[in-house]
Amino acid sequence: MNTFIGKRALASAISLVGLVILVFFLSRLTGDPTNLYLPLDATTEMREQFRELHGFNDPLIVQFGRYVGDLLRGDFGDSIRQARPAMEVVLQAFTWTLWLALITMSLVTVAAIVIGSLAAFKVGGVFDRIATFFSLIGASAPDFWIAIVAIVIFAVNLHWLPTSGTGTALHWVLPVAVLFIRPFGLILQVVRGSMISVLGSAFVKTARAKGVRARPIIFVHGLRNAMLPVITVIGDQAAAILNGAVVVETIFGFPGIGKLMIDSILLRDFSVVLAAIMVSALAIFVMNLLIDLAYAALDPRIRY
Repeated sequence: MNTFIGKRALASAISLVGLVILVFFLSRLTGDPTNLYLPLDATTEMREQFRELHGFNDPLIVQFGRYVGDLLRGDFGDSIRQARPAMEVVLQAFTWTLWLALITMSLVTVAAIVIGSLAAFKVGGVFDRIATFFSLIGASAPDFWIAIVAIVIFAVNLHWLPTSGTGTALHWVLPVAVLFIRPFGLILQVVRGSMISVLGSAFVKTARAKGVRARPIIFVHGLRNAMLPVITVIGDQAAAILNGAVVVETIFGFPGIGKLMIDSILLRDFSVVLAAIMVSALAIFVMNLLIDLAYAALDPRIRY
C-alpha cells in the first residue's frame, strides 16, 4: 500500500511541476498588472517602483527562478490585490468550496444511489421511466441557465431565497440545488445501468429463488457489486466541484476557489493563481487516492 501511494504521489508531483511551469509562463503572457493597480495619472517613476517592488521588471526566467526558490522555502508569494499571503487567500476560498462540495455530493450520492437502485429493480416500470426522464434532464441541463432561472423565480419573483452571498443557511440553498442537478443525473444513470447488469446475475436470481426480499437483494447483494463504476463517476464529479464550480460561484457571488481564480486571472494576481492551482491539484490527488482505496474496499480482487 505504501509503495502504491508513493508511486501515485510521485506521478502527481511530476504533473504538478509541469502544470506550475505552464501556468507561470502563460499567466505572464496576459500582460503587466501595473496599469491595473495604479491610477491613470501615475507617473512613470511610480510605475517603475511598482514593477521593481513586485519583480515584474526582471526577465521571465529570472522571475521564475525567484519563484521556485521562494516555493522551496514554503513562500507562495503575496496577493497584490489583497496584500496578504497568497496561500492564505486561497485556503480561505477553498474552505467555502470544500463545504459546498461536501454538502452537494453527500446529497447527490444518497439520492442517486437509492433512486437508481430502485429504478433498476423494475426496468420499464413507472418509477423507472420517471427517474430516467429526470436524470436525462439533469445530466443535459446547463448549470448557468438553471442558476439564472432559479434566481429569477425563487429570489426575484417569489422572494423566497436570497440571490447571492453566504450569510445564512438560505444563501446555500440555490448554489447547492444548482450544483446538485447535473451530478445527480449522471450518477443516477450510471447506478441504474450498473444495477441492471448486476441484478441479472446468477447469484441474484438464486437469492430471488430462495425467497430473499427485494430490499436485501437491492441494497445488500446487488449494490456493492455495482458500485465500482459508480465510485468513479462520484469521484470525477466531486473533483470537478473541488476545482471550483466557476459558473455557479460567479453567478451566486459565492466566495469559493473557482470565483477566486477567475478574479485573480482577470486582475493578474499571479501568486494567487499559482497557489490556487497547487491546492486544486492536491485536492484532485487526494480524491483519486480515495477512489482507489474505495476500489480495494469494495472488490477483494483488487490489491495494492
